[in-house]
Parts: sequence; C-alpha cells; structure tokens
Amino acid sequence: MVHLTKLFSSSSSSSFQFLSSYMLRFILLLLFVCCKTEGLLKLPPNVSVPAVFVFGDSVVDTGNNNNRTTSFARSNFPPYGRDFQGGIPTGRFSNGKVPSDLIVEELGIKEFLPPYLKPNLQPSDLVTGVCFASGGSGYDPLTSVIEGSIPVSGQLDLFKEYIGKLKGVVGEERAKFILANSLFIVVAGSSDISNTYRTRSLLYDLPSYSDLLLNSASKFLTELNELGARRIAVFSAPPIGCLPFQRTVGGGIEKKCAQRPNNLAQLFNTKLSNLLHSLNRNFPNSRNVFINIYDPLLDIILNYQKYGYKVGDTGCCGTGRIEVAILCNSLDSTCSNVHDYVFWDSFHPTESVYKRLIAPILQKYLYQFK
Repeated sequence: MVHLTKLFSSSSSSSFQFLSSYMLRFILLLLFVCCKTEGLLKLPPNVSVPAVFVFGDSVVDTGNNNNRTTSFARSNFPPYGRDFQGGIPTGRFSNGKVPSDLIVEELGIKEFLPPYLKPNLQPSDLVTGVCFASGGSGYDPLTSVIEGSIPVSGQLDLFKEYIGKLKGVVGEERAKFILANSLFIVVAGSSDISNTYRTRSLLYDLPSYSDLLLNSASKFLTELNELGARRIAVFSAPPIGCLPFQRTVGGGIEKKCAQRPNNLAQLFNTKLSNLLHSLNRNFPNSRNVFINIYDPLLDIILNYQKYGYKVGDTGCCGTGRIEVAILCNSLDSTCSNVHDYVFWDSFHPTESVYKRLIAPILQKYLYQFK
C-alpha cells in the first residue's frame, strides 16, 4: 500500500513511467479485492455492489466541509468524532461513524467512505466509492447559500469531475460498469425543512414549499440517472419536528415534537415517492428506490426505552437542545455515556442509532436493485 501511494504521489517518478496504464489498473483491482472488508449483509442473488456514492447533507457528510471555513456546518473539531477511530474529529456530524460508513461496511466494500474532497484521496478510493455530501446542503438552493455548503448541483459537478478521474484510473468500460452497478445514496431535505423553510414561509405554504423541494429533487435525480447511475436509493425526510432543536424552538413548554416540520416532511415524502415511480418509467434501466427513514427513526425517538436508550429528546453535547455544528465544540461538556442517548447533538443521531437503522434498511430494500 505504501509503495503504491508513493507511486501515485509523483507522476514524474521513474516507477510511474515504467508501469503501463493496464498494469496500474490491474494493481488497483488487486488492491480492491484484497482490501474489501467482510460484509455483514448477504446480498440478493446476482447482485454485486462494487462501489457506493453518497450525495446530500450533514447526516452523510464524511468531511467535505472541513476546508469551508466560512460555513456554519462544520464538525472537524472536538467533541465530534469522540468515538471515531482514534477519537479524531474528521468532519462527520456524530460521535462516530455516519450512515455513509456503515453502508459500505455492511456491503463489505471498505470500513469508511472517504469524502471526495479529502486532500490525500487515493486512486484506490475512487474505484470503491466516495462521498460528495456537504453538511447544510439541501434540495432548496437557498439552503446551501445560508449554510455556506456545497449545493446538490455542485455535488453533481464534483461527480462529473470524479467520472473523468475514474476513467483515467480503470478505463472507460470498467468505469461504466462501476457506475451502472454501484449504489447511489441520496440523503437531503432535513436542512430545508428544519432551517430554510422559516425564511421561505413568508412566501410559501407547506404544499407550495414541498413542490419547490420536489422540483429541485427531480432535476438532481434526473441528471444523476443521465450520468449513468442505475441504482439510486433516495432517503425520505426524517421526522424533523422530533429532533431536539425543533422540540426546543417549536415544541412548547413540554418540548414535544413540533408538528409543522413533521407535516412538511410527510407531505414532501409522499410526493418524493411518487416522483421516483415516475423516474423509473422515464429510465426503465434504472432503479430509483424510495427509502422510508421517517417511520423507523420516529419509532426509536418516541419509544427510546424499548431500544435500550435513556434519553430521547435531548442530545449528548452541551444542553442537548440547541448545540449543533460549531455550537457543539470543545467548550461544551458531553454526556458520560453516549449509548444512553438517541441524539449526539441537537440534530444528529448517535452512531448507535445509525447502526440500528442502516442494517435493517439495507436488508429491506436491496432486493429492489436487482
């Protein structure tokens, strides 16, 4: 691995000049086979997933915002990453792994999904997938402007750049195979509903704002299909009103789930599911699959004790009611036992909750990508 890294680090080295492009591709394929993790999930017959690509927001961002110093949506500082490998904050918005990592781990591809903007990203990382998601992003273009994040349209631009790099590494035919057989994950809408709608509500009611989100989602997913993606898992909006922050600002004295954000999430989810059926008709060789995250997450939040948690309405960081991103920092205390909590900060679940969600979701929906 070290020698291969050195080989790619200097295109002018004699070793690089000696090896043909075919030999490089052969080495990368060997590296891919040798370095795969042991998958925990049994894939359906005749289904292989060579790589995973992730688009969306902070729920799945693995560090693409680290160098966006003007962005509010960053987490590359303590106490984020407290339980990650080595206790190092990497830009993941949780105490440990996020869904992007858990998905590739469950599929046996690799242990972590690196951010595409990682400074020392290796060619071997390109072959098995990367993350394009950016914390604070959303379907609404205004969301990324407010948060200083990479909009979903910008994430598609990065993906186009990635395709060119992939073809240079493995060749055009292999690149087409990887894109056609890989799993594409889209997780967006939370920041739109939680944050941006408060600004938009003067001009949009719930139905019209859900249409705005849907139109943007349609453009994004249509282009993703046109770029060669064939297995696209689109996650629903979660029960936004039950996140600690929304309970704080809209849940009244008793800090109950805020109904308005939940109503908007449910309305959008219904329309998003219908959109995916339409896309499958327009792209008959593709599988655009709606992933219902709303109901299983809501069950954990409302019935947290059933799952072994002690706290379901506040996060582990600080007071647990408002702290998120740069407001959850080294000046804040954190809970002594994160496994007692559903939420890490006022917006994002703990790694433990993500683990409870991801494996059953993959098991439930993977057969639809045959």
